[in-house]
Amino acid sequence: MKKSLTVKINQCSEQVVGPVRKLYGLLPAKSVVQLLDTDDLAANPRSAKKGSVTADIEDSLRLSVELFPAKTKGILLASSSYRALDRDRYQLSFLDPETEGILDGGHNALAAGRHILREAGATERELNRVKDWEAFRKAWTENRNAIGEIVDLLDFEMPVEIQVPAEMQDESVVETFRSSLLEIGAARNNNVQLSEETKANKKGFYDVLKKELPSSLAEAVEWKTNDGGRIKVRDVIALCWIGLSKLELPGGLRVNPNQIYRNKAVCVAAFNKLLEHADVSTPSEGGYTVGIHNEAVKSAMKVAGVFPELYDILYEEIPSAYNKAGGSFGKISAVRIYDPEKAAEKNPKYLRAEPTTPFFQRPVSYTCPDGFIVPLLYGLRALLDVDKDGLLVWKTNPQAFLSRFLVEIMKNYRFVFEMAVWDPQKVGKNISAYEFAESAIAAIYSVNRAKSAA
Repeated sequence: MKKSLTVKINQCSEQVVGPVRKLYGLLPAKSVVQLLDTDDLAANPRSAKKGSVTADIEDSLRLSVELFPAKTKGILLASSSYRALDRDRYQLSFLDPETEGILDGGHNALAAGRHILREAGATERELNRVKDWEAFRKAWTENRNAIGEIVDLLDFEMPVEIQVPAEMQDESVVETFRSSLLEIGAARNNNVQLSEETKANKKGFYDVLKKELPSSLAEAVEWKTNDGGRIKVRDVIALCWIGLSKLELPGGLRVNPNQIYRNKAVCVAAFNKLLEHADVSTPSEGGYTVGIHNEAVKSAMKVAGVFPELYDILYEEIPSAYNKAGGSFGKISAVRIYDPEKAAEKNPKYLRAEPTTPFFQRPVSYTCPDGFIVPLLYGLRALLDVDKDGLLVWKTNPQAFLSRFLVEIMKNYRFVFEMAVWDPQKVGKNISAYEFAESAIAAIYSVNRAKSAA
């Protein structure tokens, strides 16, 4: 949805660099208010949060307003459409708010907004609840009338750099400008290199996976830095390689199975490289985001949407299955047990707080180390097949298969634990554990299928 505003830039100067025209100057407080009315920070690859940085900015606005412009680099804006007006005013149109608007300086914007709320009469108790951009937007809307009453009394200026196309009449220049926005934001965002996950998310690499995850889970993933999700995006992306490993991928891309456990950053980098490939994705108009056109990869994302649930099932059921297979899960030193009474005796084996599964937070009595789970989860690729159209499909319902055969699987898989002296890190890092798990599951599936056919 297109968003527009008109801002005044005091002491404005210009500089042209390639396809970019830079407008430098100082935004008066009234224009900052207009910007905060308009921008929802969607384009900023990182989400602003209250902290020591915002506290220092607020102190400067309150205690040394004259020096404030010298203390901060301010806000970086980008707009692919603009018009110069009279009296140092500029009309900015954010044609795509997901990629235009505030590219850097989200913490400055949040701190300035909190300062304005305070000047408008918000109490410290109310401001304590304004910890992130989402809470700020709510408080800003609720106090907008009060802000309107004091806006002319605000006397601070915010340094600003506004990047616009060097030549609005040249379509090729405008398109080049739009396609450069992500790299500009990444390079300028607080002088901190953005994570691979954050940049990939802005390019749209993860959109197809988001659609395949249960909505409650997709909302809990931290798709971009400081977004507040409890689940790291790399934990989800790494699981995608279980299904992707069954496909013939462009460029011969592959990830060793133990990397899913030991080096999720490698999984993310390989995933991003895959989705950049011309055989997998097509740049959108302007080249900023991509659309996935490879149906085989799409089918792998559909399969990947199930793996967080399968992970949690294993987290819940491995302890019981291991015990039924002749082991004693609670005696494994890497395992902790929920028992508040024994925890009160300060025995580190026991937990006072009830543990939960990593993805869907279902309560459990035992912790189950990642190194025990991932090879077995990878082994479920034995239940995957590529159909005549080249699409990845399940040969049988994986949840039902685990419900029926996990104890039988564990009678074989428990020996992997024993060979690693019950050390989950040794299990998770050993490629043989993955191969063993897949072979065990494949054998059980084949025997059961033969019995069903008889």
